[in-house]
Amino acid sequence: MRPPDDLRAAFEAYLETLTFAPELGSLDEALRYALEPGGKRIRPVLCLAVAEAAGGTVEAALPAAAAVELVHTFSLVHDDLPGLDDDAERRGRPSAHVAFGEGVAVLAGDALLAEALRLAVSYDDPRIARELVEATLGMIGGQHRDITGDDRDLAEVERLKTGSLFSASVGLGLRVAGVPEAGQRPWRAFADELGVLFQVVDDLLDEDGFALRLGVEGARHLADDAADRARERLSAIRADTSVLRALVDGMAVRTG
Repeated sequence: MRPPDDLRAAFEAYLETLTFAPELGSLDEALRYALEPGGKRIRPVLCLAVAEAAGGTVEAALPAAAAVELVHTFSLVHDDLPGLDDDAERRGRPSAHVAFGEGVAVLAGDALLAEALRLAVSYDDPRIARELVEATLGMIGGQHRDITGDDRDLAEVERLKTGSLFSASVGLGLRVAGVPEAGQRPWRAFADELGVLFQVVDDLLDEDGFALRLGVEGARHLADDAADRARERLSAIRADTSVLRALVDGMAVRTG
């Protein structure tokens, strides 16, 4: 089993070789700007780690992992726009709409989503593309609830907005590895807890969401419980899940 840093390196190398549709022309520059290293690549690394733990290969899962990261990046490019979060910086440098203009940023986000779908449909199994599409719709639905103030059920909002892509990362890894539906349940239960863990820790770092609703101590308790449950879910899986456990441990104590 490859450790997370090796999986991340394999993913970065794959991204460097990824070519986009020639019809995009110079818009390619904005896509690559948004995708350039700086993020932790948690979702693609998770996808690769699950695929390998489930009996598949990292190489076979790379397009699926890239599809998840492209969808995530599309959401960031659009979230940063003035009509949504209006963030001028992303990962310590100008956001895409600041660097290229709002119109180009909208088109870059659209293109990232389309390219993600193109990667997903490159597999023979149509369930891979369906998994990605359903997760993307869930993410968008959660974001809509967030910006319209429909957040009385904060856990549901975050399950959609953040948890959807974590579920897809695990689900895509399972499908690439050929795990039958009947054997996916414990893996997907793990994904649910991991999505909660990531979001609560994110809220603690941003002093937002669960941290505001529950207070710092309450949110920290929620994160610790989610981490414990994620580890329990991994214990129920008959596979070498040591790399996934390392991801849980790192996520629980992350500081940025």
